[in-house]
Amino acid sequence: MSKCPICGKASVAAYRPFCSRRCADVDLARWLRGDYVIPGPPADVPGQGDDDDRDGN
Repeated sequence: MSKCPICGKASVAAYRPFCSRRCADVDLARWLRGDYVIPGPPADVPGQGDDDDRDGN
């Protein structure tokens, strides 16, 4: 049986790979806060960092 990635307890089928709703919610909160990132250089996102668009030129 696999372990919960949040607390290390045995996972439960209803919340797989977590052991409980609480651990699933903790994981979701980490995703929403941006705690999980893929290492590497920042990606170029269209529309961000374009100063020319904001000053009307």
